Amino acid sequence: MCLGIPGRVEEVKGDEAIVSFGGARRSVRLDLVDNVSVGDYVIVHAGFAIQVLDQEAALEMLEMLREMFRE
Repeated sequence: MCLGIPGRVEEVKGDEAIVSFGGARRSVRLDLVDNVSVGDYVIVHAGFAIQVLDQEAALEMLEMLREMFRE
């Protein structure tokens, strides 16, 4: 199973961004998405942002993931 995890963009540097996943920060490639800005949420898979999400959708997805992994 493959998971795309939502994270919040903290910095954008060309085709890369620093994305925060609950405090853990990772460098992520932006080649597959357009118009990413600081504060946006993106779904990340295998080091690439694959979709930009609005905040409401991202927080909902994060809550669902928390619930899934609590059980």
